[in-house]
Amino acid sequence: MRSGLVAVVCALGVTTAIVGPALMDGGGGGSRQSRPSHGSRPGPHAVGTGSGVAAESCKKPEASLRPSAASGPAIKRIKEREINGHKVGKLIAGVDQNSYRWGYRDPATGELTGFDIDLVRAIAKDIFGDPDAVIYRTIPTNQRIKALQQGKVDVVVRAMTINCDRVKDVAFSTAYFQAGQQVLVPDDSSITGYNKTLRGKRVCTAKGSTAEAVLDDPEKGVKALGAIKVKLVPSQLDCLVRLQMDQVDAVITDNALAAGQAAQDPSVKLVGPRFTDELYGVAMNKNDDDLVRRVNKVLEDYRRGGADSPWQRAYRTWLAEDFGRTQRNPAPPDPVYKN
Repeated sequence: MRSGLVAVVCALGVTTAIVGPALMDGGGGGSRQSRPSHGSRPGPHAVGTGSGVAAESCKKPEASLRPSAASGPAIKRIKEREINGHKVGKLIAGVDQNSYRWGYRDPATGELTGFDIDLVRAIAKDIFGDPDAVIYRTIPTNQRIKALQQGKVDVVVRAMTINCDRVKDVAFSTAYFQAGQQVLVPDDSSITGYNKTLRGKRVCTAKGSTAEAVLDDPEKGVKALGAIKVKLVPSQLDCLVRLQMDQVDAVITDNALAAGQAAQDPSVKLVGPRFTDELYGVAMNKNDDDLVRRVNKVLEDYRRGGADSPWQRAYRTWLAEDFGRTQRNPAPPDPVYKN
């Protein structure tokens, strides 16, 4: 077992202990960590056409609805939410608590924090005037879409890549971050990147992740490389633990997430260039057009202000030190809107 394992487990907790059941309310107390009863969850939404884009005609999956502050049925539902018969008026956000710098529990305070959490708070502040008006539910990678379709969360803010397959099932905001797939290996590995040095090596990734689709690609995936894909796991942190325990030779994951893991554990490193370009968006139910427009309004404000914008402040706080080791990413992506 590699020495970094203890540090990761102490800081973030063992994944299998925190993602089951599949959806959990954040702990900790206070308005940010409220625990609704099972009966208080919003009812399932019908999965209709809404603001989604059919994959067959998908050319720009990152194109989203134009921003608006107008309140429609989704905003009304969120504002009038009741828990145990009492009106609470809170946003329910699906997040991660295992991704260092993005969505994780501060070991000193127990509070959820990170780049994605700051964005959730900005959305809550715009809707309610209170950044703490949030109920957090931690969701593994392979449960993100289902949670939205079943109405268990209003938004998923969890380093989620916008792509043509996913826009069949959920709606996305405009992009708020650009990343890409990269290879994470032990510091003494002979693997140099996503290339022939992976031949015969065991690789790990999370079920439902963008990396899973990359590895399954017949022309560019594990078969073409001669690598060995191991059993898929619920979370990328599970892959990191397997890597530290010498159960796999490499992890394929978003470089934005892997940069935080490498910063936290000096026994692993990123190798080679990123080999995809991906955009993160806030995911929502396909029928919640007014919520999509409202989140896009928040993102317009979040990007505004140049070097002093809320986006830049969050980037400097959470990502600049670690992410800058692998690539330069000084600004949010420009929004793309549907005609």
